[in-house]
Amino acid sequence: MDMLKALFLGALLSVTIGMVVGSQGTSAGPLAIQLVSIADAKLYWSWPIFLSGSGIAWGLMLLQR
Repeated sequence: MDMLKALFLGALLSVTIGMVVGSQGTSAGPLAIQLVSIADAKLYWSWPIFLSGSGIAWGLMLLQR
């Protein structure tokens, strides 16, 4: 269950940072922010931020046990 919570937090972090940085027209180098079109919506996404954010959130949840 902790991993599902961590994945949600990682996705939220990725979308938040992606919107702020991606809307400025940059890919932010190693963050690799990409514009993803889903139906009629446009979303900025970064796999490196998602994976690292999920890992950090999962680690913090394990430390809280």
